[in-house]
Amino acid sequence: MTLTLCRVAKTYDDGTRALNPTDLEIDPGEIISLLGPSGCGKTTLLRLIAGLEVPDTGAEIRFGDKDVTHLPVEKRNIGMVFQSYALFPNMSVRDNIGYGLKMQRLPRAEIQRRVDEVITLCRLEPYAHRAITALSGGQRQRVALARAFAPRPRLMLLDEPLSALDAALRLELRDELAALLRQFGTTVIFVTHDQDEALAIADRVAVMEGGHIRQIGTPEELYRNPKSAFVAEFVGHAMPLRGEISDRTLRLPGGALPLPLPDNAANGAVYVRAEDLRVDPKGPLRAQVETVTFLGTHYRLGLTGLTDQRLFALHHGTSAPVVGDTLHLSIPPEALICLPQH
Repeated sequence: MTLTLCRVAKTYDDGTRALNPTDLEIDPGEIISLLGPSGCGKTTLLRLIAGLEVPDTGAEIRFGDKDVTHLPVEKRNIGMVFQSYALFPNMSVRDNIGYGLKMQRLPRAEIQRRVDEVITLCRLEPYAHRAITALSGGQRQRVALARAFAPRPRLMLLDEPLSALDAALRLELRDELAALLRQFGTTVIFVTHDQDEALAIADRVAVMEGGHIRQIGTPEELYRNPKSAFVAEFVGHAMPLRGEISDRTLRLPGGALPLPLPDNAANGAVYVRAEDLRVDPKGPLRAQVETVTFLGTHYRLGLTGLTDQRLFALHHGTSAPVVGDTLHLSIPPEALICLPQH
């Protein structure tokens, strides 16, 4: 089912504009992430698609050929998974999954068949008769997904599906969630503020700020070709290199860098990511080590003197520079992100 949004906006009674007019088309079976900081409008957009909010006049929301703009939530045939999972603690795993099917008054045999199907799909067989309170956070997440998918919705909406889990479990379940959603084969929209989560799970990511979609594309497109400073900084934590540009050269307090683009193709907004700022004894740049943080697979170096603000570099190796050292650094020209003039 293709999901089409035209001029979808939301203004509250006090005049607050939570979402500016937004157009978006999502292909059947596509997984889309709405990514952005708190208050950017991503949850509002999700709730408008669900029918939990009423859009401003002039909006149009279509599921395939059907206009559902004013259709109530219970008639939209969507599955929803919230941060809290909203499972019934007094019911077993099977009963939780089958609850929505019972509300649809399906025959008992059909309910049994569908519950068995999603229990197998979500690898919940050992827990089928357990109480929800006896499950781990990851198991509860799988139950919530199974319950949402059991009615075979044409669209699944997930609101921060991993945020209730601790950091280690979030990382473990991120890939599992991506695999499960692709097994379902249905169209999925999920909200997150975690860029790693969005890049790992989604086919396309819509980066939102201030009630607008600032850029939408595949994870690779957003990471490698951000179109604005906000997207560059939010997706991949790119850092600005502030300096003077002339003769295809960026001159910084800590050295000079050749630019891969003509002077007029960059407006002084040149960015680099920490993984591309490399310790290099023959490098043209210089900086002082202000902090050293050991992160297991690498060191994170806080550097001053290269620009007018602290930058970070990721250093791989069995030892690291010490605070106070002066380092020579290099940046591959192709790693520089040069934003065009507007």
